[in-house]
Amino acid sequence: MNSKRANMKNVLLPYISYNHWANQQLTKALLKLKPEQVDMTWGKAEISVRELVKQLWTFEFSWYQRLLMVEKVVDPSAGFEGDFEGLCSRCLEQSALLENWVNTATVARLDHTVAYTLKKNEHFKTSVRDVLLEVCNGSSLLRGQLIGLLQQIGVTRLPVIAYRSFKPKK
Repeated sequence: MNSKRANMKNVLLPYISYNHWANQQLTKALLKLKPEQVDMTWGKAEISVRELVKQLWTFEFSWYQRLLMVEKVVDPSAGFEGDFEGLCSRCLEQSALLENWVNTATVARLDHTVAYTLKKNEHFKTSVRDVLLEVCNGSSLLRGQLIGLLQQIGVTRLPVIAYRSFKPKK
């Protein structure tokens, strides 16, 4: 039983490391965009690249705060007034914090449950493992939307962010 729990960390760490790596690869491409491309709205949802990067940062930040047992999670981008490069930097810093959290987490910590409340006063309890899977899954979805926007903008050299291209640290 204990070895199964220890193996869970061996599964989660490469996955959260991949998440950070994929965000790095995508950010390299995003930082090559012209300012007008960053703020232009695209598609039926009429969302900009900047807004999607904010969503990615906020999404990962919120789950990270829950892992830290913060009771009232705030939107980190609400007061952010920096440029796009600074926004991307904050997003990558958040991904690195998540990766470091998993790297330093004990097996007991990974077995823990996180309780949280959403805006509609809905109360939930979720295992830490499921939180980490949610982070990676949701971030992957947002990266996919950003890749879609890059295609609409006309970027022809899209970043390779497939898991099979990721080389985990040994």
